[in-house]
Amino acid sequence: MTVLYHITTPSPAHMANLVLLLVCLGAGALLRRAQLVPSGAHAVLNQLIIVLLLPALTFLHLAEARFDQRFLLPMLMPWLIFGVGWLFFAALGRQLRLARGTVGALILTGGISSVSFVGFPIFEALYGKQGLELGLVMSLAGSVLVSVTLGVVVASWYGAARPSWRGIGANLMGFPPFLAFVAALVAQAVGYRHPALVRGVLEKLSAPFPVVALLSVGMQLQFRVPAGRGQMLAWGLGYKLLLAPLVVWALYVGVAQQHGPAVDLCLLGAAIGPMNTAAVIADRYGLDPPLAAQMVGLGIPLSLPLLALLGWWLH
Repeated sequence: MTVLYHITTPSPAHMANLVLLLVCLGAGALLRRAQLVPSGAHAVLNQLIIVLLLPALTFLHLAEARFDQRFLLPMLMPWLIFGVGWLFFAALGRQLRLARGTVGALILTGGISSVSFVGFPIFEALYGKQGLELGLVMSLAGSVLVSVTLGVVVASWYGAARPSWRGIGANLMGFPPFLAFVAALVAQAVGYRHPALVRGVLEKLSAPFPVVALLSVGMQLQFRVPAGRGQMLAWGLGYKLLLAPLVVWALYVGVAQQHGPAVDLCLLGAAIGPMNTAAVIADRYGLDPPLAAQMVGLGIPLSLPLLALLGWWLH
C-alpha cells in the first residue's frame, strides 16, 4: 500500500499559535526585565492556571473524548517518551549526584512535548486534516493527560524531602486538574455531552490558558545560561530533541515495523520542545523553576529547525 504525502497550507489560526508562543515568551521576559510586574508575579499566574484554567481545559476536552484503534500510536507516544525520560534522568541524577529538584525538573520538561502549540500547525501543514486529528489525540490523551497524572506523581516524588505514596496520593487528590480528569472519566462512562451553556463557559474559562502559561514561563526565563547550568540544559534538551524521537523510531519502526503518517507524526511529536505546563508544575512543586523555565524557553525555539529538517526527511 502506497501512502501519498501532501503538503497543505496551515490555517491562520494554527500558524498564529507559533507566533503567539514566541511573542508571549518574549513579553514575559521583557516584563520581568523591565520590572513592570512585581517580583514573583509568575507564581500568581501559576496558581490561576492550576486552580482554574487547566481544570477547565481538561474537562472541556476529555469529558467528550472518544478514541479508536487508529489513534493508538499517537496516544501512546507521549507516555512512552515520558516513561523512558523518567528512567533516563533518574539514572543520570544518580550518576551525577544531582539535586532531587533538578532531576524532577528534567523529567517533567524533558519528557512532555508542547504538541498543541508547536505541533498542530506543523502537523496540519504536512498532513492536512488527518494530521490535525491525530495531533489532537496526541495532545489530549497524551501530553495533557501525562502532565496531570504522571507529571504530578513525579513532581510530588521529587519535590518532597521524604516522599511517600500516601503523600503522592494526597497531592493528586489536591491537584485540581487531576480532579477534573477524574470527573471527565466519569462523564465519559455515563455518555455525557456538554450542554451549550456549559461548553461556552468552559471554553471562555480555558481560553486564556496558553497566554497566561507562556507569560509565566517567559517571566522566569533567563536567556543567559548561568555557570554550571549548561550541562543540565544540554542533557535535558539532548534527550527531548534528539534521544526521544530516536526512541520512538527504534520502537515504532525498528521493533514494531509500523509505517505511515501516524508514525511520522509520532516522530515529529517526540522532537517538539518541552510543554509549558510542565514548567508550571515544576514551579508549583519547587523543582528547580529556573531550569524548567529555560528548558521550555530555549527548547521550543531550538526544536523548530529540527522539526523542519525532520519533516523534510520524512517526506
